[in-house]
Amino acid sequence: MNMMENKNLLDGVDARTRLAGSNQMEILLFSLGTRETFGINVFKVREVGRTPHITKTPNMPRGVEGLISLRGNVIPVLSLASYLDLEDPPAGLGKTMMVAEYSKRTLGFLVHEVDRIIRVDWEKVKAPESVLAANQGLITAVIELNGGHLVSILDVEQILANAFGEAVIVDIPPARVEEETSVFFVDDSIVARKKITEVLDKLGVKHKHATNGAEAWTRLQAIAAHAQQMGTPLRDEINLILVDAEMPEMDGYVLTKNIKSDARFEGVPVVMHSSLSSEANRAMGKSVGVDAYVAKFDAEVLADTLRPLVER
Repeated sequence: MNMMENKNLLDGVDARTRLAGSNQMEILLFSLGTRETFGINVFKVREVGRTPHITKTPNMPRGVEGLISLRGNVIPVLSLASYLDLEDPPAGLGKTMMVAEYSKRTLGFLVHEVDRIIRVDWEKVKAPESVLAANQGLITAVIELNGGHLVSILDVEQILANAFGEAVIVDIPPARVEEETSVFFVDDSIVARKKITEVLDKLGVKHKHATNGAEAWTRLQAIAAHAQQMGTPLRDEINLILVDAEMPEMDGYVLTKNIKSDARFEGVPVVMHSSLSSEANRAMGKSVGVDAYVAKFDAEVLADTLRPLVER
């Protein structure tokens, strides 16, 4: 099949925008030729089809097979099997390619075959435990399907960091903030949490964090309850909340809806920070009430977005 023949698999994006706030996601299942099943958020996949000719180029990072020309654009192609260190990959591995968009970067992922799209509740998406160590931190979540079959969701941000290096944080001027100014952020990616921390440190604001939406909502409720008990404004403890869109157990859209519907958080801005950088995803964020939407990962843009919201 060619790109256009299999592109129908990914139709219906407009319908999927209604998932915002439903705490559901759609996953495209695929394999790398082993018994394990992997998944990727449909919103990040532009198309799927047979792998075109790949031009080998010198000095490519490990796992980057080369470059292809796709509709006038030259994009890198990565072998996911290489990053997961698969032993004895099957014949024909890499004949199928997924074209994905992450953090305003378009790239191809070589896989064995694509299976189907499934819709799952985020509450069934769990953070990995033993899987994490087994795959060098490249698995960001695990889903258990009916019958006990496991699906591993790849941490593409970590894969991109491994392949192309982490984003360099340039000199960011500190914000004009009071000493107690604090930001609460939540992100399930280790790479993202590290980079967010660097930006906040350079801005000169204190920060707390959580690793998934459910944990964040539990902690935020506890902070709000404490402020209420002490009779102090919540903004004295949290000046801004920064949320990721995709997270195990509760996504950023539901988390934002919860925050915006709780009067205790009135006046506390919510910024969505996501590798889902399309206009459709921005519209989804707006529909649940985010005050700003920032695509990952541009440290300067993130800092420029946060600065006026935390300065007094």
